[in-house]
Amino acid sequence: MVVQTLTINKNRLEKRITDLSQIGKIGETGVCRLTLSDEDRQAVETVKQWMEEAGLTARIDHFGNLIGRLEGEDPEAPILMLGSHIDSQPYGGRFDGVIGVLGALEVAQSMKERNILPKMPIEIVAFSDEEGCRFNKGLFGVRGILGKLEEGELERKDKNGITRREALIQFGCDPTKLKESEYTVENIDAFLEMHIEQGPILEAKNIPIGIVTGISGPLWLTVELEGFAGHAGSVPMHMRKDALVGAAKIIVALNDLASQDIDAPTVGTVGSINVFPDSRNIIPEKVSFTIDLRDIDIERRNRLEEQLRTRIKEITEEHQLNYKITEDTNSEPRYCSERIMSIMRNESKQIGLNPIELMSGPFHDSLAMSYVCEYGMIFVRCKDGISHNPKEFSSFEDIFLGTELLYRTAINMASQK
Repeated sequence: MVVQTLTINKNRLEKRITDLSQIGKIGETGVCRLTLSDEDRQAVETVKQWMEEAGLTARIDHFGNLIGRLEGEDPEAPILMLGSHIDSQPYGGRFDGVIGVLGALEVAQSMKERNILPKMPIEIVAFSDEEGCRFNKGLFGVRGILGKLEEGELERKDKNGITRREALIQFGCDPTKLKESEYTVENIDAFLEMHIEQGPILEAKNIPIGIVTGISGPLWLTVELEGFAGHAGSVPMHMRKDALVGAAKIIVALNDLASQDIDAPTVGTVGSINVFPDSRNIIPEKVSFTIDLRDIDIERRNRLEEQLRTRIKEITEEHQLNYKITEDTNSEPRYCSERIMSIMRNESKQIGLNPIELMSGPFHDSLAMSYVCEYGMIFVRCKDGISHNPKEFSSFEDIFLGTELLYRTAINMASQK
């Protein structure tokens, strides 16, 4: 692979990524910037300042999204939107989402410095709460601007009992004015996102950049089980209604179901669990836990969900438990625009790249955008496929290549109207 000289400012991009990683830093390389937290606000204000220094107009909307705008020849034309997120997991890495926002900012700033006037406006967006870990429902900011929020979302509480509504107000937003921050979807022409792969495929093939072909559909459920508390030392095993035992069997069932076909990209995860009354010598009475089930084949995922629900019913009957299943997120797989992928292929050749094409298991802000416009994604290789972990790492050389491809793709698309 022989890569031509890059157009973007590598030093500026590296410095911004490094500087942003200091906000909410944990340990040597980790980051904790929960959505709508003080650390998130500091990060948003920092990137907003960089946007303004780059010559963009910048604002924070009432969903907590940061939006920078580069005007085009026709200010009324549908916009080309680029971006990702800068909120993080509680035990996260410094590249997840960040390279997509700061890379997009570098694209806009490089265009402006070269006096490239796009035919359409370009907006760079750092979407609020892509991760979903604080209020247990992600893609909040991007769904917000598209008018896709669900009833009761503002009343969701974090682990400290703070509602999203309260957190928005503390962040400086006004939840009574959310409508003012919504977009007319006809005014969005296309969306581009660069992101670390969060998987091992690019590294295994020794390729720095990939073109994404689509995003697997995530199904998020919350399962609540209720049994009966009793003394751990006196209630015979056959008389117990132990909610945690039921939960354990369901978790194993999920793992078994998702592992049935080793050639399929199906994945199932329980990432959060709560036990009540949470005492060493009391039989657990209530347990709630999350389920994350994903697959690129929606029919296969639906079959697995049906099998899982059957197992939940069987297990709870066996242990005399009551149960409730709440659906938090349900999205079908979404495929990338063939037109945008074609542009990426051609632009890759121009700079000496030979990217592979691959699916995304994790969801991204692109998932929500796919329902209203064309979208395209660029993946950047990450070491050992590690993400949502302080050890998450992508080399700056790979990030520069991804940003250069993003830059050239954006120029190509912005020259069309």
